Amino acid sequence: MSEWINTLLQGLLMGGLYSLFATGLALSFGVMRMINIAHGDFAILAAYAAIAVVEPLGWSPYAVIFLVVPLMAVFGYVLQRVILNRTLGQDILPPLLVTFGLSIVIQNLLLVLFSADTRSLPAGSLGTDSLSLGGDVAVGLLPLLTMAVALAVLGALQWLFTASALGRAFRAASDDQEAVRLMGVNHRHIYGLAMALAMAIVAVAGVFLALRANISPADGPLRLLYAFEAVIIGGLGSLWGTLAGGIILGVAQSIGLKADPGWGILAGHLAFLAVLVVRPNGLFPRTRDR
Repeated sequence: MSEWINTLLQGLLMGGLYSLFATGLALSFGVMRMINIAHGDFAILAAYAAIAVVEPLGWSPYAVIFLVVPLMAVFGYVLQRVILNRTLGQDILPPLLVTFGLSIVIQNLLLVLFSADTRSLPAGSLGTDSLSLGGDVAVGLLPLLTMAVALAVLGALQWLFTASALGRAFRAASDDQEAVRLMGVNHRHIYGLAMALAMAIVAVAGVFLALRANISPADGPLRLLYAFEAVIIGGLGSLWGTLAGGIILGVAQSIGLKADPGWGILAGHLAFLAVLVVRPNGLFPRTRDR
């Protein structure tokens, strides 16, 4: 019984990491109505940026977050203002093609700079220490930290969208771009800020991924798939739904791995399909009327 409890706890905490990936994707879709195919590759890019600082300089991998996150936020703002804003419109194909191209460029750039060898960030004692919950049940401190950060990010975003002027501007730009422009709001700047925020969150996810597992330049599409599944399970437009989607995905994968080592990823996909059959709009949809 304790083995199954540990399995469920590991899956639940893995959901915190998946929700970090999903939140950035949900932001770019929710505000800009843009599907970012390069989303997973941006996370891997942030992880490799952290590795490039930690390995030669000996910085703490936890401290490097405070460097990588602002850099990725600035990169996201410039990318949105210079390139991605030009692709937005009624047709969803241009942003899909452009971000697909960015995905290919990032993967090949990382291959040239870091080779195809897997890399990771040293997690230190936090990566091996665990908290005993009694008996043989224990949870790792790093997964707990990841979940705590995910909850903090979601809580901060919830406040931002409901209680701040910037959040109201995000919602307005998402609902009616023309009305926002008539009110004198620069919607392109708002989109840039939204992408900066999404990039900052995905940078956090990328660093925590590198702390918890080995990564390679080709890992971006798989992370994008997990993010898509978590967003769709939770329901489009629901911030806390991304956490529920991530947890369902993580628990399904953990149960699959426990049953058979080859069933982990497949079990997550099956859970995703099961939710779509029962609730095609996701568990907590907020954009059904759009």
